[in-house]
Amino acid sequence: MLDYAVAAAQGLDVIRTAGVEGEIELPYAALQQLCAPIQRFRERLAEPQGDALGVAFGLRAGPAPSSVLVGLAVTGLLSEAGAEQPLLAVVDDAQWLDRASAQAIAFAARRLAPARVALLIVTRDVDRSLAGMPELRVGNLGHRDARALLESVLPAPLDDQVLDRIVVEMDGNPLALVELPRLVTPTQLAGGFGLPGAIPVHAEIEARYADRIANLPRDARLLMLVGAADPTGDVGLLWRTARRLGIPEAAAGPAESSSLISLRDGFAFRHPLVRSAVYRSASTEERIGVHRALAEETDATSDPDRRAWHRAQATLVPDDDVADDLVESASRAQARGGFAAAAAFLWRAANLTLDPGRRASRTLEAAEAKQQGGDLDGALTILDAAEAGPLDDLQRVRGEVASRTDRFRGRSRTRGACPVPRCRATPRGPRRRARSWDLS
Repeated sequence: MLDYAVAAAQGLDVIRTAGVEGEIELPYAALQQLCAPIQRFRERLAEPQGDALGVAFGLRAGPAPSSVLVGLAVTGLLSEAGAEQPLLAVVDDAQWLDRASAQAIAFAARRLAPARVALLIVTRDVDRSLAGMPELRVGNLGHRDARALLESVLPAPLDDQVLDRIVVEMDGNPLALVELPRLVTPTQLAGGFGLPGAIPVHAEIEARYADRIANLPRDARLLMLVGAADPTGDVGLLWRTARRLGIPEAAAGPAESSSLISLRDGFAFRHPLVRSAVYRSASTEERIGVHRALAEETDATSDPDRRAWHRAQATLVPDDDVADDLVESASRAQARGGFAAAAAFLWRAANLTLDPGRRASRTLEAAEAKQQGGDLDGALTILDAAEAGPLDDLQRVRGEVASRTDRFRGRSRTRGACPVPRCRATPRGPRRRARSWDLS
């Protein structure tokens, strides 16, 4: 449907971006992809806005810009581009946008009415930031339309009762109906296709994708795993990593013939469930090997954060060198205002840190970053982990401030305690954890 809309946009310039689950912790990743084709208009923005966008996209150094300033900059950039040529900006899979991109795009969407810009956002669920905007809800198909769609993709006619049974069990899910002939045998189709009522349709489809993946040659599966582990779609990185892993180019044939991926315009999975099925069906050893190879082939100068993340995913035991790289990535993310990304980097760094004191410090910093990013429940959960390591007086105060700030915002910890003592630690109950803190 999105491709149809783009094809129908005659006389409009089109810019696109899409949320990627693997990049949800990277600040402004989706926004940078959307704005890259119109970067030349940044020169027309007011200096504070141009500078804010430059810092957000890592094009210049400076203090972390406010989300409002970035939102104004994006609004201005789209408006300037639309003034030269009517513009259609398309955002797909918005449910997987990184938080910073989502805020900036939603901010701009509410202020583009006078501009010659159309903004089309596709998402599974309407986020609060998009509430109240004009929307078209695309629900499941009715029985008649669902049956017509199913009949259009079947290899042979089926009995009416069987058709009706399939349509009812698919509950009008277009993806399930279109994929059905690829996922089941003619014998299964002829006898009807039943799904246990307790299993969601998407889970069953993912399981069937996994079955199709298992039937592919090992090299083809490994090539697809490289694409699943790094969602950039960078064909150069894909094949450099494949060569490092000893995957021949011939592996692309069975992979693409399976109709699970496309290599025509970069590397792309036919559906997000395919990516999930590929990654989940791989062994731990295979995932570690792929992440390690991706880290080695990712340029440390141009993309240090992604390289650090791949190194971390390839590391199972504490490693101070990997942890230090993640801390540096967290600093860069915070400089861009990407607190969610910083929290992810710091939390992973803490888990890979050997020294208990440094581990506790990084855990506390991860909690603070989550709080700054608006994830209050996540911040309180991580604060619990601070109990496992020693904290100095300043860190104790910082932890208490973080915990109490979340309480004032209407959140409370399920176990009712803050991990940082105001004056003394009082053991309570069974010593299942290192210690419990009483701030009452």
